[in-house]
Amino acid sequence: MIMNGRKAEAGERDEAALLGRRAGLLSRRSFLAGSAAGIGALGLAGCVTSDGMSLAEAAKVYGPVPDEKFPIPAIDVSKVDPKYYRRTVRYETKEAPGTIIVDPGNYYVYRIEDDGNATRYGANVGRDGFRWSGDAYVGRKGEWATWTPPKEMIRRQPEAAKWARGMPGGLDNPLGARTLYLYQNGAYTLYTIYASLDAESIGTGITSGCVGLLTQDMMHLYSRTPVKTKVIVLPA
Repeated sequence: MIMNGRKAEAGERDEAALLGRRAGLLSRRSFLAGSAAGIGALGLAGCVTSDGMSLAEAAKVYGPVPDEKFPIPAIDVSKVDPKYYRRTVRYETKEAPGTIIVDPGNYYVYRIEDDGNATRYGANVGRDGFRWSGDAYVGRKGEWATWTPPKEMIRRQPEAAKWARGMPGGLDNPLGARTLYLYQNGAYTLYTIYASLDAESIGTGITSGCVGLLTQDMMHLYSRTPVKTKVIVLPA
């Protein structure tokens, strides 16, 4: 999106908001404040099928991933409402297969599949009053990406200055194992879809605009999402 100074600062705070509990600075939720101006988006509807995961199945799907550059621990699925486990649902839309649709009002991210279906993931999203919406696309992708706190955050929280030149990728990095960077009109919006190890965050509004999926879900989505993929963020 084309952002004025206020929007740009809000977006920077949004990226700052991603700093995780284990980063050694402050808790993730201590950074999840900011503001973002909303823009219009399409309204689409999804319907759930009955073939959800059992707890045992979820424990396998969200189990450890030891072969990653930084071995990923299992998610404690007992802390995730089962309705947010990954599943295939019916989703009627005119959007092409591969399109990503974010539904912040219901804490879901959809990847459109063939034959009127979609893969649905539970998500954390922007908190009330701090959400944005509109059409975007994946401008770039990152694995174990470096995170750099914006100057505004360093001024507010000087302890973040240790990462002024960038926090290397790793389990403590707020961007997590995989990141999709959202663009509009050739410009980075400062919003992302990122990987989270915080089971309790799924189904909540805790960020100021960015969208987090459980790490195993994010890796699943990331592997199927090329650069230039269309992303629609619905109004809450």
